[in-house]
Amino acid sequence: MKTIYLGFLLGSTVLLGACATTVKPSYVSPTQYQALNCQQLQSEYNRIQQYIDNGVQAPKRTGVGVGVGVGGGWDSHGGWGIGPSVSVNMGQSSNTKNTELARLLGEQEAVVQAAKFKNCPIIVRNKVQ
Repeated sequence: MKTIYLGFLLGSTVLLGACATTVKPSYVSPTQYQALNCQQLQSEYNRIQQYIDNGVQAPKRTGVGVGVGVGGGWDSHGGWGIGPSVSVNMGQSSNTKNTELARLLGEQEAVVQAAKFKNCPIIVRNKVQ
């Protein structure tokens, strides 16, 4: 009984620890913002921050996969055989709110870097995650 309880406790701790991690920004190159002036950079930063403040939504992409193959195995009567198999899979991609948030935070960092390179005064708001 103690083993089951200990396993449950350990699993819960790992699961809660994974949920509590902070999202780290993905790398986005600041060169994509080099054509913007100081006012445009500030506007882009504010637009991204507003999207984050309003709640990030993960993009939904669905896909369908069909596979055809040949399988073999043992049956319950001790014999073996080879036969065709068909599988159909439907689902969504692994994009989550955290991956979308990491991308947005990376874009914000790239905007800030581009602003610093151009000596633009940019107002950076504290990020609340």
